[in-house]
Amino acid sequence: MKKIIFIFLILFNILYSANIEELNWPKGETFTQFLEKHSIPISLYNSLDKEDKELCSEIQADNRFYLYTDDNGHFNQVLIPVSLDIQLHIYKDSKNEFQFQTLPINYDEQTEFVAIEINESISNDIYKTTGNPALAAILQSLFKSGEVNFRKMQKGDFIALKYTQKSYLGKAWGMPEIEAAMVQINKKPFYRFKHNKDDKFYDEKGVGFTKTFFFQIPLSYNRISSPFTTKRYHPVLKRYRAHLGTDFAAPTGRNIYAAGDGKIEFVGTKGGYGKTIIINHHNGYKTLYAHQSNFAKGVKSGKNVKKGELIGYVGSTGLSSGPHLHLGLYRNGVAVDPMSIIQKPKIEGLEAKEKTNFIANAKNMINLINKEIKNQERTLPKKFDRLDYKSDINVL
Repeated sequence: MKKIIFIFLILFNILYSANIEELNWPKGETFTQFLEKHSIPISLYNSLDKEDKELCSEIQADNRFYLYTDDNGHFNQVLIPVSLDIQLHIYKDSKNEFQFQTLPINYDEQTEFVAIEINESISNDIYKTTGNPALAAILQSLFKSGEVNFRKMQKGDFIALKYTQKSYLGKAWGMPEIEAAMVQINKKPFYRFKHNKDDKFYDEKGVGFTKTFFFQIPLSYNRISSPFTTKRYHPVLKRYRAHLGTDFAAPTGRNIYAAGDGKIEFVGTKGGYGKTIIINHHNGYKTLYAHQSNFAKGVKSGKNVKKGELIGYVGSTGLSSGPHLHLGLYRNGVAVDPMSIIQKPKIEGLEAKEKTNFIANAKNMINLINKEIKNQERTLPKKFDRLDYKSDINVL
């Protein structure tokens, strides 16, 4: 209750005594450079604990943040999202001193079920109906097998979607998550249904059409010293904490290998993460390897690497209490638990009983889709303004 009251007071202050700007975080700008730009003492950053300093290294270029200034244009406070669940908050207290804390992002989540008749094109019609530009790209990526040719789609064909969209401050937050999809090509339907157990998409007969991307643990480690957490309330510190990766304790100098095939897009020092490598796996996933003592010979930005290829060595650079690897995993720009992906069993198909249940659920969804297509008074989904959210849209 105290937390809710505190947030309400912040919003009250914002509404009545501050100017609000929605800004894109500049590419290449660090958290400490932001402090310097707004005349905030660097001691604020230096006083943070290791976990909070790491969060300051999670700020993504081009992400939206919210800057509040007084009537004279002086800094009042700022809210900087670092994930879908947590944001950094810097503000001036009643003594005019700068304070730092992490706050949860209280987003809403809405599930929509919509049937869309094609009049112009798949992209235009989806956007006009939903206001969501990402849906068309995600939908088309589900049908890359060659079975469906969107160019043969005709006026009067239908698309049906069941999807979930988060929203924050009245705007779309993150990517939509499609649960079921149908497209008609010359009145012939094609289906995709998501199976939550393996995050793969199957047709109405239980045949899989997408691959679950699997990573390997990138080193031989002694123990997991700090697991992934998106948002937790610390009962002693009376504040929210987050750790957007998995820490593997290991001796200095131990080999670090690429968790999967991809292209290196960053090699260098990244704030509290110290010596860091980021690999883009070209399927919506990226991995981050932090606190390295050194990089392997030949490692550079733009280099293609294979799963299991040596990329660096365990260290304690940046803000680290001891030698370890901090492994971050990002899906479409959002931090996810690496161990939930790495440890997920590889499933080539659905087991017999599982397949029976899946097909039965798919038939129920098909009946709902057909009913909605025939409905002349279709319910329109809620539209949101878009937040800038730049990432590779890919579910394969």
